[in-house]
Amino acid sequence: MMTTIAIDDEPLALQLIGGYIEKTPGLKLAGKFDNPLDAMDFLSNEAVDLIFLDIQMPDLTGIEFARSLVKGPKVIFTTAYEKYALEGFRLDVVDYLLKPFSYEEFLRAVQKAQRLIKLEESVPDQVEANNEFLFLKSDYKIKRINFNDILYIEGLKDYVKVYTQNSQKPVLSLTTMKLIESKLPQAKFMRVHRSFIVNLEKIDTIERSRIVFGKVYIPVSEQYKEQFQKYLEKNFLI
Repeated sequence: MMTTIAIDDEPLALQLIGGYIEKTPGLKLAGKFDNPLDAMDFLSNEAVDLIFLDIQMPDLTGIEFARSLVKGPKVIFTTAYEKYALEGFRLDVVDYLLKPFSYEEFLRAVQKAQRLIKLEESVPDQVEANNEFLFLKSDYKIKRINFNDILYIEGLKDYVKVYTQNSQKPVLSLTTMKLIESKLPQAKFMRVHRSFIVNLEKIDTIERSRIVFGKVYIPVSEQYKEQFQKYLEKNFLI
């Protein structure tokens, strides 16, 4: 059972989402809020698994609200504005429902959230403290990936591709960049783009702000350029 809340300043939208939640097996509606500040106060005392969150709201936008969530509930954006989709992707939200959306679309987003939560709960606690390897679910199997074998990781919405030096075919797994990044040793791995994490020890060539792995060119985006430049400066021999 996933505990859920809905936040939307439009009464009809809030009523619709609340109705969808109440008729969906596996969901429990813990609260409906027309003000994100009230929801924030509620979350300070109550645990929630999933939030349906509007973006355009007074006082505090849905984007700002999502950024304030350090760790905890999953977020599904519900908005009439398609232009915020990229920002939602950067925040690693589960899905982005564009109003007006059907119950079928709502249900697909919920099922996606359920898969991600189940995946996170299945990861053994000892793996979090492991500095040598991690386990990933792929093709109905659990595969061990040694950190030293990883070249880079590519994010594709709800999936990641892990490229290793021992295989031409990447390991495809249903997880998020945010989650897999939290399992990697920070001294060895760095996120250089919203869609790429690289193994710093495997970098041989850098060309025009791009990291080269064979025939693959990985861009270093503006968001991560300063951090990557500091790493280079610490290891640069003049």
